[in-house]
Amino acid sequence: MKSETPIRVLVAEDHLIARVGITTILNAQSDISVVAEASNGQQAIELFSATQPDVGLLDVRMPVVGGIEAVMAIRSAFPAARLICLSTYGGDEDIRRALHAGAASYLTKDVLHDDLLKAVRAVAAGQDYLPEQVLAAIQAQIPGPALSARELEVLELIVKGLANKQIAYVLSIAEHTVKNHVKSILDKLAVEDRTQAATAAIQRGIVHLP
Repeated sequence: MKSETPIRVLVAEDHLIARVGITTILNAQSDISVVAEASNGQQAIELFSATQPDVGLLDVRMPVVGGIEAVMAIRSAFPAARLICLSTYGGDEDIRRALHAGAASYLTKDVLHDDLLKAVRAVAAGQDYLPEQVLAAIQAQIPGPALSARELEVLELIVKGLANKQIAYVLSIAEHTVKNHVKSILDKLAVEDRTQAATAAIQRGIVHLP
């Protein structure tokens, strides 16, 4: 039996069409009501505080303040907040960052209608919810040694197509130091060359293209 009081939801999504679509799907349910809509992470933080919904649904990539940062800010102010991250990206690193920040669920934007509703209802009930494809992404990639901050900088420049000499110039470090970082990156990502490293970085959500 459904509760007489609808699940109150905040939807934070910077793309208008996507936000309207999600809101329309949720409002069509008798047990769910969208009480606030935000177009960036800062608005999401402010509106969550103002409305204190049962569930916050936040896009990972938003202007002003990103979705992950918004999740951390909301959970810092409201430790019991129940939040869902929504993203175009389904890489294991994206998912781990969201869950580590405090999200109870992670959905990709190609999520089926039923999964969206299941996630909202499960999270409102105090449960975690990860669709099969999200669980598969995490399980398919066993985490290796973490990349250092400098290695992440080098990897981002590799993804942009810069050669070692160019990376050395951009980061103001010696070229042989760059070569050492590249070798470490290849080892940690378990790949054989720079092209595979760039591909893995994008697919796993370690680096996002602009």
